[in-house]
Amino acid sequence: MADTGAQLIDEWRDLLARHARVNAALERDLQRHHRLSVTELEALQRLQEKHVDGCRLQQLVEDVHMSQSALSRLVSRLEEEGLVERRSCSDDRRGIFACITDAGRARVREAEATQREVLARTL
Repeated sequence: MADTGAQLIDEWRDLLARHARVNAALERDLQRHHRLSVTELEALQRLQEKHVDGCRLQQLVEDVHMSQSALSRLVSRLEEEGLVERRSCSDDRRGIFACITDAGRARVREAEATQREVLARTL
């Protein structure tokens, strides 16, 4: 039993180290070439995959695994860059949608090439 426990811990540590290396490489290259963080790109990609009407912010919280307040700040930054816009939900006035703009789609297209290159290099 002890060997199995130690092996699991070693595997966990290897996974964390690999994730840290890949994430650091992605963060560096995405910032350098596209002025985007890994999380910003993930949010934009998720929005791009959603219906043209956008995505409820609460759904985006679940998709990118962030707190509501952190996601709200992230969406505000993307909105200031012109990559996202917020809209009220027509069915529920309390609901707020985040919608990717044409500029956001263009930035994602550019950044995905870098993302694929970094993933191929580091994975």
